[in-house]
Amino acid sequence: MHTTVGIIGGGPAGLLLSRLLHRAGVDCVVLESRDRAYVEQRQRAGILEQSTVDALREADAAERLDAEGLVHDGVELRWEGRAHRIDFPSLTGGRRVWVYAQTEVVKDLIALQTAAGAALHFGAQVRLVEGADTDRPTIHYTHEGQEKTLTCDYVVGCDGFHGVTRTAVPEGVRRTYERVYPYSWFGILADVAPSCDELIYAHSPRGFALHSMRSPEVSRLYLQVPNGTDPADWSDERIWDELDARFALDGWKLERGPITSRSVLPMRSSVTEPMRYGRVFLAGDAAHIVPPTGAKGLNLAAADVIVLARALIRRHTTGSTDLLDAYSDTCLRRVWRAEHFSYFMTTTLHTDPDQSAFDTRLQISQLDRISASPHAAAELAMNYAGLPLP
Repeated sequence: MHTTVGIIGGGPAGLLLSRLLHRAGVDCVVLESRDRAYVEQRQRAGILEQSTVDALREADAAERLDAEGLVHDGVELRWEGRAHRIDFPSLTGGRRVWVYAQTEVVKDLIALQTAAGAALHFGAQVRLVEGADTDRPTIHYTHEGQEKTLTCDYVVGCDGFHGVTRTAVPEGVRRTYERVYPYSWFGILADVAPSCDELIYAHSPRGFALHSMRSPEVSRLYLQVPNGTDPADWSDERIWDELDARFALDGWKLERGPITSRSVLPMRSSVTEPMRYGRVFLAGDAAHIVPPTGAKGLNLAAADVIVLARALIRRHTTGSTDLLDAYSDTCLRRVWRAEHFSYFMTTTLHTDPDQSAFDTRLQISQLDRISASPHAAAELAMNYAGLPLP
């Protein structure tokens, strides 16, 4: 079997790329190792920035997002018993963010692509990508108990850091930059209405905390915990008490409810360069990982495939490869900006186990500056709401 674009990975990046290409008449096939039920329940990010929402609307994939997504015009920072709201539209020329879970984006895209007759193959285990530097790279995979091959004009790896596509870029060419953080996030889902209208990012001597939400009835909250923490060691009461202590603010109350899910997420930053080798392209987590503090992971992946879709469509309609040739450099400029912002948010708000009193005072000084300086607040707002795509 042959296709123009073979897409490895059926998460939001691979599905959005498939949607954009299919609508433009570019032949493509998506190979996803997991079954559809698993993919549609996989819990991940929940914040969509302006450019991601714009792309979903352009792809006619935002009907449910526009009906059910929660529009947020800012976030709140808390530290030393104080609070300061960052107003996105006034600081960014009208840009904002939406709370809409990645699982819902995936469900929407799968439903649309299935209805359109697009080639989505679940349970397709990719074993190898070979011939990246040839005119016809080949994907070797297993599907429904049979060994199969898919030849392509181009291969796009949306299969994550541990996927096989990264290995199609030779070690002598591929370079990965990485930082591992000395703490993790303990995340919970709770059946209780959010205690806030917008996200709260809290700096505390006890560690970082984040109050988010999945819907008007479901809260999503996170605690900074040591690496290696076992969620089973924390009772519900202990979790709520710790969240209460870290969010503490006069006149504000944290609502409690049944905890339905809990997990621990290690945190790291990673960038693999280049994002293209021959006719193989890396996108999303296959090329870069950010700590979740800046809400950039899903949005960076979406930006990658938006840029790549434009390049592939240009190649299809005009024969020009100029945008494809520029893909890696174009994306990496945005990637490193997002990496820096995510690092800034993480190191400003979290407490390092080896942190000194001097380090803490620097964090407080930075938070004070954001609250006092429109320029500092605007820098945070622009990065959080998402820089415009080139």
